[in-house]
Amino acid sequence: MLSENKLILTTDGSHTVLNSGIGETYHSENGAINESLHVFIQNGLSLINKTEINILEIGFGTGLNALLTYQFAAANNKNINYFTLEKFPLKKGLVKQLNYTEKLSVDNEFFLKLHDLGWDNESNISPNFRLIKRKSDLLDYNFNELKNIDLVFFDAFSPSKQPELWTKNIFDKIYNAMSVSGLLSTYSSAGVVKRALREVGFKVKRKPGPKGKFHMLNATKE
Repeated sequence: MLSENKLILTTDGSHTVLNSGIGETYHSENGAINESLHVFIQNGLSLINKTEINILEIGFGTGLNALLTYQFAAANNKNINYFTLEKFPLKKGLVKQLNYTEKLSVDNEFFLKLHDLGWDNESNISPNFRLIKRKSDLLDYNFNELKNIDLVFFDAFSPSKQPELWTKNIFDKIYNAMSVSGLLSTYSSAGVVKRALREVGFKVKRKPGPKGKFHMLNATKE
């Protein structure tokens, strides 16, 4: 179901990937880079007032969020430990066609390095960016290896497509792995997501969404 992928050009000139099996793109067609910057950097990473930050990403996908995080870390003197989960990694041929490094003026070899690092491995990709990749289904993942997560990028396919990933049970496991005052950021503002987050104990705040979406969510562990 999740194996058929096609490159799509979004309105900000950056690529996303259409998964024709599930009928959804990895990023917004209203602007892939714009959406990731808005949801995960401006309303996520930039709000964490720490020098060393532990990030958990649900859905490595195209690697765009990781690339933007690396850029932010380098520009703002942050040290990032980046844990990422992905069940269906993209094929190398498709990754090579993505135009993110051209749009962001980043070395393409560095971007490919993010993808080339083997699954279930970790590496100091740069002096201030440590990458830990897990090829895993979120439903089966053992959260015991995670602790003191400061920031969560929840970037799975939408709750209408994969409702089993947006549940109280999943959010409870994430909540327990987070540090006090840790932040979860997601593009979805669906009612079922807000309810599940609140049931776990998160303080949920609806915020203006990126282009093409009215709202997004921030959820804070109190």
